[in-house]
Amino acid sequence: MKHYFFIVIGLLLCSNAKCQNEFKTYDNGLIYSKPIMTKLSKIVTDLNLKYKSCELKTFYAKPQTIGHYFKLEGSLAKQAKQDLANKISFDDFVKKYPLAKVSKNILIVKFRYKNYKNKNEIVFREVNPNGDGYEFTTTNTNLYFDNMANQWLFNYYKKDDYSSESITSFFFPENFKSISLPEKYSRMVGYADCLIDTTETKIYKDAVHGSISLPENYEKLGQNEKADILEEMRKTKVVGGCSMDESPRIHAINIAVLSAETTNWEVFLKAHLDIMNDKFERISDGSYAWARRETYIKELEELDINVKDLIFGISLRVENVSENHYNGNISRIGRALAESKFKNDIENEMILIIENTLLDDYNRLIAYFLFDNYIYYLKDGKDESVNKIKKATESLPEYLKQKIKHDYK
Repeated sequence: MKHYFFIVIGLLLCSNAKCQNEFKTYDNGLIYSKPIMTKLSKIVTDLNLKYKSCELKTFYAKPQTIGHYFKLEGSLAKQAKQDLANKISFDDFVKKYPLAKVSKNILIVKFRYKNYKNKNEIVFREVNPNGDGYEFTTTNTNLYFDNMANQWLFNYYKKDDYSSESITSFFFPENFKSISLPEKYSRMVGYADCLIDTTETKIYKDAVHGSISLPENYEKLGQNEKADILEEMRKTKVVGGCSMDESPRIHAINIAVLSAETTNWEVFLKAHLDIMNDKFERISDGSYAWARRETYIKELEELDINVKDLIFGISLRVENVSENHYNGNISRIGRALAESKFKNDIENEMILIIENTLLDDYNRLIAYFLFDNYIYYLKDGKDESVNKIKKATESLPEYLKQKIKHDYK
C-alpha cells in the first residue's frame, strides 16, 4: 500500500510549479559549490593514478550475427508454423510463402536481462539504424549458449477480435559471435569501471518507496550526521509521478551533494551520471518534459576526469562486464556531448569508432546513434558535423550503410 500512496503523492506533485525547477547554481556556475568541487577533484586525481596501475582487461562485444526476419499474416500462418517446426530451409520458406514480408540481412544482437519478476530472460533484438526493430523474448536461457546457425525463432499468434492469425520469426544463417574490443576501447570501458565502482550501487537493492528531503542546514551538520542522512536516502527509492514530477532528480542531486560532502565518490558519480542520463523510474514521462532536464556534463569536465574515455566507456555495449557496470542512455549522452567544451575531440572519436573495421558492427552503430543524437542537439555548426557523419558511415558494412537515412534539418 505504501507504494501506491507515494504514486498518488507523485501525481499530486505534478500540479505543483516546483516540479518545473532545475537545480541551484553556485557562484562557480556549477550545481556543486567550490568546496565540494575541491573535495571531488582530489578524489579524481587519486583515481586517475590508480587506473594507471590497473591491469588491462580485454572486453568482448555483445553476441551478434546477420540474420533475416519475416512476418506472415492470414490463414497460412498455422501451416508456416509447422514448416518452421520441421526446420524448413530459409530459401524454401521464401519460395513457399511469397506473401510473407521478409527483411534480409539485418543485425541481430542477443542480451540477458532480469525481467520484472526477477527471472532470467533472453532477448534477440534487431538493431536497425532507422529505429526499433523486431525482437524475440524468451525465458529459455539455454538459447543464449546454443549454436543458432540455421535455426528459427518464431512467435505464432492465433486470430482474435483485434488481429488476424500471424507468425513472426528470425532466421540465423550463422551462429552468434562475440569478438574482443580493440585495446583502445577496452581501456575506455576499464576506465569507466575504475571511476564508477561496480561493487557499489546508488540505491540499495532493498530500498523502499518513499521520500526524504535534504535539511536546509545540512552544510552545518557534522560528517557523521551527513553520512546518516545519506544512508537513509540510499534506502529510499523515489518514483516520479509524471513528466512534471522532478522528485527523482532532486533525490539524486541530494545524494550527490551528501556523497561529495562525505567523500563517498562511488555513490556521487553514480548519482551524477543518473542525472546526466535522466535514469529514473517514472509512472509516465512525456517527451515534452525532457528539454528542461539538463545534463550537467560541465561538472564532470571541471573535475579533471577523462570525460571522453568515461563517456565512451559507458556507451560501448560489452558482454563481460560486471553486474553493476553503468550503461549510458545514448540519446541523453548525445545531448550531453553537444554541450561539451571538447566537441572537436568528441566528434573525432565518434568518427574513429564508426570507421574502425576491427570493432564489432553493433558498437560501430552505437557510435553512429551517438553522433546522430549529438547532431540533433547541436546549436551551431551542424552542417560540418552532418558532412562528417555522412562520410564516416560510408565505411560501414553495406548491409548497414544502405539502411541509413541522413535526414537532418
